[in-house]
Amino acid sequence: MRVLVTRPQQAAARTAAKLAALGHEPVLLPLSRAVHDRAAAAAALCEPFSAIAVTSAEAAGLLGDAPPGARQRADIPVYAVGHASADAVRAAGFGRVATAGGDGRDLAGLILREKPDFSAGPLLYLAGDPRAPGFESRLREAGVPFRTVECYRMEPLVPAAAEIGRALLSPPPDAVILYSRETAARFFALVPERFPAARMLCMSRNVAAAVPARFAAGVAVAASPDEESLLALLQVPAAPE
Repeated sequence: MRVLVTRPQQAAARTAAKLAALGHEPVLLPLSRAVHDRAAAAAALCEPFSAIAVTSAEAAGLLGDAPPGARQRADIPVYAVGHASADAVRAAGFGRVATAGGDGRDLAGLILREKPDFSAGPLLYLAGDPRAPGFESRLREAGVPFRTVECYRMEPLVPAAAEIGRALLSPPPDAVILYSRETAARFFALVPERFPAARMLCMSRNVAAAVPARFAAGVAVAASPDEESLLALLQVPAAPE
C-alpha cells in the first residue's frame, strides 16, 4: 500500500521505516518543522522542580540539554504522554519514566493518580506551540502546581507544486496518515481537485474532524492516540463504498 506521511522530516523518517517493515511504500510530504529553543529548555532544567512532563517526543529530546550535574537524572520522575516520548526521555538519561499511553488529559490523570511530591518545586512541563489545552487545564482544575516552558514551535512548510504533484498524483496514495488537526488542515488546503478518494487514517476524533466531507467515507480513527494504533489501521480492510 502506498502511504502518505505528513509529519516533520525527522519523525517522518522513523515512521517511513516502520511502514517499510510492514511491507508498505511510504511517501513523505512534511508540512511542518520543529524549531527548538534549546536555551529555554536548558534554563528551565536549572530551576527548582519536582518532576517533568512531556507531551511530545520533540520536547522529550531536549531533556539532553540539562547541564551536567544540574540534577540526578536517574532519580527525577518524568511523565511522558506516549511510547515515542518515553523512549526519547530514556535516551536522554532519565530512568524514572511513567507513560500514559494516551493524550494530554490521560497524562494529567496519571500524574494525579501517582501524586508526586512537589515539595522541591512545581511540575515542569516542557511544551510546544501549538498544543492542545487538555493537559494544562486538567492540572489546573486539580490544583497541581506546574510551570509551562515552551521549548519548541512547529512552523508550517509549503511544499513546491511539483513535490505536491509527485506525492499526491504520481500515483495517488492509497492512504494518508494524519497526526494532528493543524497538519490535517494544511494538507487539505494543498490537495488538488483531481486528488482521488483515499483512506484518511487519523490519530484521534479531533483530527478526523478536519477531514472534508468528500473524504469522510475513508476516515478511520486510531483506537488510542499513539502511532502503533494508527499504523494498525492499515491492517484493517477499507469499508466498502
